[in-house]
Amino acid sequence: MSTPMSLALPAAAEPGFELRFESLFNPGRALAFPCDEFGRVVMDHLAPRALQNYLYARAVVGREFAMPAVVRQVCC
Repeated sequence: MSTPMSLALPAAAEPGFELRFESLFNPGRALAFPCDEFGRVVMDHLAPRALQNYLYARAVVGREFAMPAVVRQVCC
């Protein structure tokens, strides 16, 4: 049985996108993680500390961080 393309996770996050969690209380503070254009983060590719921060940010959306946004990174 194959997985539909719309449900398959990317093998690696495409360069140029990040999922940003902006702080609700500290302007300019945010946590950002590489993702694809749909906001999917490949947790297996995150370093242990980044994974811990990612799971924390997801858990405190609405209390410490705003809903995350997919942002295209601007190069050079």
